[in-house]
Amino acid sequence: MTVSPDFADWMREQRTAMEYFLDRQLPAPNVAPTRLHEAMRHATLGGGKRIRALLALAAGELVDAPRARLLCVAGSLELIHTYSLIHDDLPCMDNDVLRRGKPTCHIQFGEATALLAGDALQSLAFQWLAEESETQRQPGQIIPLIHLLAVASGSRGMAGGQAIDLESTTTPLPLPELEIMHLKKTGALIRAAILMGAHCGSAPLEAADLQPLTHFANRVGLLFQVVDDILDATMDTVTLGKTAGKDDEHQKATYVTLLGLGPARERAEELEQEALRTLARLPLATQRLEDLTRFVSARHH
Repeated sequence: MTVSPDFADWMREQRTAMEYFLDRQLPAPNVAPTRLHEAMRHATLGGGKRIRALLALAAGELVDAPRARLLCVAGSLELIHTYSLIHDDLPCMDNDVLRRGKPTCHIQFGEATALLAGDALQSLAFQWLAEESETQRQPGQIIPLIHLLAVASGSRGMAGGQAIDLESTTTPLPLPELEIMHLKKTGALIRAAILMGAHCGSAPLEAADLQPLTHFANRVGLLFQVVDDILDATMDTVTLGKTAGKDDEHQKATYVTLLGLGPARERAEELEQEALRTLARLPLATQRLEDLTRFVSARHH
């Protein structure tokens, strides 16, 4: 993996800043309703790769976006992602007991509280975007940011992808439809992270730059999912921090089951190279996005 010499330090600093922001901004555990707030914090804090947040922060650096604005956007993305994980883990969905190396929210707090925690995190994400004072200094940015996140998390994005995924347990998907599903389920929020970060600058990106950035985001979204499928098939539960082999157990179509392990790894490498070539077309300093692309890809080796 060829990344900038200071990339590990940069990533550690961003994750630390993100954890601090989330810890301070989430409702305190001693504020009523305490059990709900404890569940929200249990699911959100102290774990996760924060890939969506990192992508938003890196994209914001392209346009010299204010730090406070970027942290708010990155935090909102993490809330939406966490809410989706809480709901995905419920017995009516994937019925999982382990997430980020600790008990899933419904195992720790019960199904009803977990459901409400996910709902509350989703609402809080949009509240943060609407209230953030730094964002309000540029009123024209607020609605586009909320719109990007709403579309990415709704029926045309993440929720729609999950619905297709649930249906695929009885009707396995061919490869083209699998990619369409993952452009929604996984890719939509990753795409939103990159575009929202890039939208936080004082001036909007030119259309000529926005198009390749969107294509890059789509490639990275698929790359993340291909790598996730490879890890699910090759790593153990302790390493993953979640139950390994769940896709195979549920007989879901994955890149590994459809292509085989070797070709799935080749597909990941193709997506990585296509993403990097797309970034090279941008007249911007894209090193951090390049580093993150290589980091995401390297997890499958």
